[in-house]
Formats: sequence, structure tokens, C-alpha cells
Amino acid sequence: MNGTPSNTIREVFAYLMVRDAKAAIDFYAKAFGTAELFRLVEPSGRIGHVELQLGPNTLMLSEEYPEYGMVGPQGDQFTGCTIHLHVDDADTMAARAVAAGATMTMPPTDQFYGERSARLRDPFGHSWLIGHSIEEVEPAEMQRRYTALMSSQV
Repeated sequence: MNGTPSNTIREVFAYLMVRDAKAAIDFYAKAFGTAELFRLVEPSGRIGHVELQLGPNTLMLSEEYPEYGMVGPQGDQFTGCTIHLHVDDADTMAARAVAAGATMTMPPTDQFYGERSARLRDPFGHSWLIGHSIEEVEPAEMQRRYTALMSSQV
């Protein structure tokens, strides 16, 4: 590498801003089975950082910090980002999340790309796609199905 340092990406973390971190910690535990690893709390009580174990991954979140331009989703406006959880049973996980307070925006449905998935919006405005594999689909077949789907919607 000619003496230049490596820029290898080691991990990717979802980091969510929420208006009520305590409620979010509780929701994610009920909805997705997260376990709290640790948190940093300001003297005022505002949660500045918390890490949650989400399966084999870490989900990070904090309270909003509007004074630094760090805010969570506003109202029902889509944020442009969806967190995709690949699980054993999308129907069961989606039902669990709804029971915990999520809103179902698309019920569990078999998809052309070989996954059964549901879309949810959590109580804090974040979008989630919950899915499980129902068949292995090669990229060429996936493209064929996608083209057929999009052609039928024109």
C-alpha cells in the first residue's frame, strides 16, 4: 500500500436521535429484544449516548441535541433511512413491535426478491424493515422480477 494507512471499514452502527431516550430504550427492548450495554447521562438527566445490543449488532442512540442540529424525525415525514432487520420470523417480530407501540406501514408480505417483510414506524419516527428469507433468488432473476413489477406499475 505504498506506506499509506489503511482505510478499512471495521463496523457500521445505526445511531438514532430520539426525543425520549428512556422511552426508546424501553420500546426497543420490548419490540426487538435489545439489552442495554451502557449509557452516558448528563447531570441534567439527558441521555447523551446509549448502546443497545441488537442481536449480534450494536444500536446507538441519544436524546436530541437541537443546539447542535441533532434532531430525530419530525412528525410523519420520512427520514430517508430505513433500518433492515433480518430475522427468523418477520410476522412474529412485526407483531411484537406493533404490540410494543410501532405502527405497521406495510403488513408482512412476500417480496419479489425472496424475502417476506413488513415495514414499521417506531414511536420515535424511525423506519424499520423486518424480513426473513423465503427463497434464494439469483440477481438476474431478481432483476427480471423487478423489471416485470415496475413495468406493470407504469
